[in-house]
Amino acid sequence: MNATTLFLGVLFGSIGLGLFLYGRKQRAIVPAVCGIALMIYPYFMPNVFALIAVGVVLSGIPYFFRL
Repeated sequence: MNATTLFLGVLFGSIGLGLFLYGRKQRAIVPAVCGIALMIYPYFMPNVFALIAVGVVLSGIPYFFRL
């Protein structure tokens, strides 16, 4: 684990926390699930490029899919 992976994990984890809190308050399932996924997935991504790609996709899902 290097500094880049740690920084990106904190960045996407904080975005995930915000999405989770928003989804819970609005009772919206998509932002809540994406928020949980954003907080958990950095622990399982060893590659920086995969970390960025999955984080961007998970961050964009609530914008495009509104239930």
